[in-house]
Amino acid sequence: MLHIQKQFNESWANHEVVRKVRKLKPSFIALVIVPTILSIIYFGFLASDVYVSESYFVVRTPKKEVSTGLSALFSSAGHPSAGDEIYVVEEFMNSRDALGGLNRDGFLTKAYTRPSIDTFDRFQGALGDGSNEELFRYYKKRISASYDTAKAVTVLRVKAYTPEDAYRLNARLLDLGEQLVNKLNERSRNDLVHYAEREVDEAKAQAAQAAAALSRYRNNRGVVDPERQATVQIQLISKLQDELIANETQLEQLQQFTPENPQVAVARERVRSIRRQIQEETGKIAGNPSSLAGTAVGYERVSIENEFAGKQMAAAMASLQDAKNEARRQQIYLERIVQPNKPDKAVEPKRIKGIFATLALGLVLYAVFSMLIAGIREHRQ
Repeated sequence: MLHIQKQFNESWANHEVVRKVRKLKPSFIALVIVPTILSIIYFGFLASDVYVSESYFVVRTPKKEVSTGLSALFSSAGHPSAGDEIYVVEEFMNSRDALGGLNRDGFLTKAYTRPSIDTFDRFQGALGDGSNEELFRYYKKRISASYDTAKAVTVLRVKAYTPEDAYRLNARLLDLGEQLVNKLNERSRNDLVHYAEREVDEAKAQAAQAAAALSRYRNNRGVVDPERQATVQIQLISKLQDELIANETQLEQLQQFTPENPQVAVARERVRSIRRQIQEETGKIAGNPSSLAGTAVGYERVSIENEFAGKQMAAAMASLQDAKNEARRQQIYLERIVQPNKPDKAVEPKRIKGIFATLALGLVLYAVFSMLIAGIREHRQ
């Protein structure tokens, strides 16, 4: 029995494969053979299948008619362009807020801590500490949203270790993106209407102040409309002048034909009275600070201010109505071009590719190591 065992050991020791292995350098074994064997073990037996779910979406804004005036100002100030919103949604999906939304019920943590996932890929596995920072780094390696400028769409890719998890995570993230767009729309509407309402309130206050100033001026000066009142006064003066001419003519006739007639004194007094009345009425129109001409300048100023305030309030009311009409429309919306798919086949890891990549890297390292050793030996010699 010992003889047979001895013959077997001698034949195995003389085997060609064993002799070739013994000829290999320890550095080659350490840098090439061992990593390749470990890679075969990992990719062949340990690495978990990775399923990828993809979806495509765009962020759009409806076409609007070109507007002018204050409505154009409100439209431009209401919200940023849809092009900006594309990157807002993209950045949100790659942010901690999106992570918090996905993991609000622990679904994301549960999807990436399944016992079926290998310890190197599992969250809180061999290399993880379970912190929030570690979860965020883990999240960014497996979920990505990127804008494809060539296709003008945003691509959302989710990696998970079951088809159901990949699909549900993708769908949830799209829902969160739509909620963000709706929130931005709501805030834009509120800001748009709030700004227009504030403009209306300010215009109303200015109109009230202008109306009060006009009323105070009328009460203090005792006039309603100097221009109209002046017209009435001029008409009255014209009538008095006609009457004066008639009475002067009558007085002249009495003095010429019956100078002793008692009616002469009466006629003379009537003429003087009419002249005084004409002077008084003329003084009301012009000639002193309290005349209609003196009050017309101040009245014109407060009247113009009142008219301008009224027009400004009317413009603000029209702008408010435009803002409300604009707010009723959906300004920005997320449109799904391709719905999240439920993968039926794992696309990662690339097992054969991974093994050959390990082998190639080991050979490169071995070549560099051999060159370094050879250089050191030549330097010593």
